[in-house]
Amino acid sequence: MTEPSTLDGLAAVLWDMDGTLVDSEKLWDVALYEAVESLGGTLTEEQRLSLVGSNMDDTAAFLLEVCAKPVTPESIAEMGVWIRRRTANLFDGPLPWRPGAQELLELLRANGVPMALVTSTERSLTELALNTIGREYFAATVCGDEVDGLNKPNARPYQLAAELLGVPASRCVAIEDSPPGAASAAAAGCTVVVIPNDVDVEPGERRVFRSSLVGLDVAALTALLP
Repeated sequence: MTEPSTLDGLAAVLWDMDGTLVDSEKLWDVALYEAVESLGGTLTEEQRLSLVGSNMDDTAAFLLEVCAKPVTPESIAEMGVWIRRRTANLFDGPLPWRPGAQELLELLRANGVPMALVTSTERSLTELALNTIGREYFAATVCGDEVDGLNKPNARPYQLAAELLGVPASRCVAIEDSPPGAASAAAAGCTVVVIPNDVDVEPGERRVFRSSLVGLDVAALTALLP
């Protein structure tokens, strides 16, 4: 457990990873386009963008459908293995930061604000990404294969992160870039800072939109809380 921050009610900041902290969605692009090509199909840009924020099983099933292949538990598992292996190779090196992300991580840590990582990416790939991002920033991490199938947009990932930190979700700010992620964080009761990247996110309750993380600080995040 981590003690809640005493900074005017800001208990913690909960971070999405792909497309929010690091620009890893571009690496997922490589893996997903190659996966479809391996099945003899093609993936349109619109279809690819619809997968932003999706978990592995949903992604694998979608790619099989696009290629008119049988969608079975076995084929989903096989496709998932292929994607994991290719993505692991791509993640096994420095990842490009999103603007302002590294600076905000440092600032929050310096001010004693607890943080958690909340990602739909599975643990094995998240661990590779953390080689770039830095494990030391996060008191807890919640991955896509650790929520009993209740992935984003379900509220459970962000609820679990708040529970692991020992803080109320209503006093947390979540930082997201995708529709499923923003929906998940809002459903958990977090205030959501949305930094759109590859796809647009619809306005909604408890959602605040910014063009980037540049310039955000503890006072600005605290002011967003209800």
